[in-house]
Amino acid sequence: MTSMSFADAVRVCLTAKYATFSGRARRAEYWWFSVLYVIATGAVAALAVGAETPLLSVLLLPFIVPMVSVSVRRLHDTGKPGWRMLVALIPVAGPVIYLVTMAVDSDPETNRYGPSPKAVVGLVG
Repeated sequence: MTSMSFADAVRVCLTAKYATFSGRARRAEYWWFSVLYVIATGAVAALAVGAETPLLSVLLLPFIVPMVSVSVRRLHDTGKPGWRMLVALIPVAGPVIYLVTMAVDSDPETNRYGPSPKAVVGLVG
C-alpha cells in the first residue's frame, strides 16, 4: 500500500492544486497539509510576538487558500459539499463534527465530485 508523503501533499497543495476547489483529496493529503499549516502558524506566531495581529494574517495568506481548497476537496472525497466546512463555526460541537468528518474514510466509489483518488492511483487503504 502506497501513501502520500508529507512532501507530496505539500507540493500538491502549494502548486498543482493551490486554488482547486473541485475534485477530491485523500485523507493523507488533507492531514499532511494541515500539519504544515499548524507549523507555519506556530512559526509565524513566534516571529510575530509583540507585532501587530494583522502581520500574522498577512504572513499566513499564502497558506489560507490551499488550506481551504484541500478542505473542500477532502469533504468532496467523503461525498459532502464544500459548504459543509461551515459546520465548524457552530460553537463547541461544530469543530468536533468537522474533525470527525475530515477523518472518515473516502467514498470508495465515484461520486458526484469525481472518481476515488484511491482508485485512480490503484491504492487501497
